[in-house]
Amino acid sequence: MGSLNKMNFITRLSALCLRKSKMQQRHQSSRRPAVPLGSRILTDPSKVFEHNMWDHMQWSQEEEENAKEKAAENSLVKVQWEDQDKYEREASKYWNEFYKTHKNNFFKDRNWLFLEFPEILPEKRREELKTEQRSSEHTKINSTNSFSHKNETSEEGEKYWKKNYGGGSTSVQGYVYNKKQAKSLTDNPQGKNCGEELGRLQSFPGSDATYRILEVGCGAGNSVFPILKVLCNTPGTFLYCCDFASGAVELVKSHSSYNSAWCSAFVHDVCDDALPYPFPDEILDVILLVFVLSTIHPDRMQGVVNRLAKLLKPGGMLLFRDYGRYDTTQLRFKKGHCLSENFYVRGDGTRVYFFTKENR
Repeated sequence: MGSLNKMNFITRLSALCLRKSKMQQRHQSSRRPAVPLGSRILTDPSKVFEHNMWDHMQWSQEEEENAKEKAAENSLVKVQWEDQDKYEREASKYWNEFYKTHKNNFFKDRNWLFLEFPEILPEKRREELKTEQRSSEHTKINSTNSFSHKNETSEEGEKYWKKNYGGGSTSVQGYVYNKKQAKSLTDNPQGKNCGEELGRLQSFPGSDATYRILEVGCGAGNSVFPILKVLCNTPGTFLYCCDFASGAVELVKSHSSYNSAWCSAFVHDVCDDALPYPFPDEILDVILLVFVLSTIHPDRMQGVVNRLAKLLKPGGMLLFRDYGRYDTTQLRFKKGHCLSENFYVRGDGTRVYFFTKENR
């Protein structure tokens, strides 16, 4: 993505690997570990699908070379330029068709969010949630809500995913946050106070909140509703969510748990800088993107991140999770699906890019 201006970048890369010779011996339980990252050590290959990521797994040089060869092979034949242009111009159409077909039956709710990204919540609510989770662990040893590929998708979604996207999972995950928390992210020569600016603006959804979150690429709400479940007990918080597929936004708004007192869902294309947001700049505490950046053309990613950064308060944080380079999904693409280096189009017209930790 190039360097992220005014931001530091922390990433965590996890690769699924079955080589037992590389495994460290550590306790493996049937429940999600208390510390979500750093303690997922695969000791039993038969349990490889308990999680969709494992810690401290390293490929051998041979395995890495094989993966590079497969990626190079399926990239030999590129999609024609006129078709590439069509996939770019009509990207929202393909995602609308996806949600028209699957509605909200493809993915399951991402109840793992607060374990992977506790920073989503205000600090006080974070501590309360930790206490609740500890209490829950004592009463429910065998958690059915394990953070796994199988539990990420419904039965219908699982079959579709395997057919179109492949099996194993490699993901890049991390944070982007302001380099200088006291410095505004917007180019405001007067250095005006954010609160003073808000006072001169008309009322907008969530204007009375003190802690605001935006999820970009909300889809059918599989992150939205786990977040709302927590926010409804957290005074002063508000959630915005957007997607450029209008069908996805309608699915969110028609959900029985949607409440405009806590959430505002709207259609928005983050690639279009000219489109206004329904709230002013510099008011967000957190921006969340889960498997979203990968759907955007690589040449446009930096501009998207720069624009989103202007929405954050000084000290605000952008959290993301996305596909890692040489994911099984990437290696299973056939020739003729490659748009550009590490960027592909699926059979349904949706696109996906595969990152490394160096994509920053």
